[in-house]
Amino acid sequence: MPRWSPNTLRRAMNWWPPYRFAGIRVLHIADDWSSARVRLRLGRLNRNYFGTHFGGSLFSMSDPFWALLTVSRLGGEYVVWDKAAEIDFVSPGRGEVFADFKLTEDRLEEIRAATTDGGKALPWFENTVTASDGTVVARVRKQLYVRRKQAPRA
Repeated sequence: MPRWSPNTLRRAMNWWPPYRFAGIRVLHIADDWSSARVRLRLGRLNRNYFGTHFGGSLFSMSDPFWALLTVSRLGGEYVVWDKAAEIDFVSPGRGEVFADFKLTEDRLEEIRAATTDGGKALPWFENTVTASDGTVVARVRKQLYVRRKQAPRA
């Protein structure tokens, strides 16, 4: 189903202007699409008035990954969209910050079970953005819309 390999997508995202100029770097996407790791460095283009990470950059580094991992693991039989998002800024981000994403087979089974009869699933996923020393900078929640594609009508 994935149009690109994880490594090709990682390299493309690192050249994508919104990520490149915000200082966001995709460090890793697992070969089986089960996890990803992203880094954000503090720089002139993503520093806010207070000298800390701009909140939009903190959110951007987390934005696409739950949907990308989910659609890549479920395959082309599913429609996956972002539905809602929340971010809680816990402490000022300075220096390098990281976001890790791990999509388990248990979560995928929950989604498959919820969509077996053609219904939709609206799962929530959570990740933290942490500083190099482990301090939590932000907590991000994303809700996805997932549904099996309908067979074409004759």
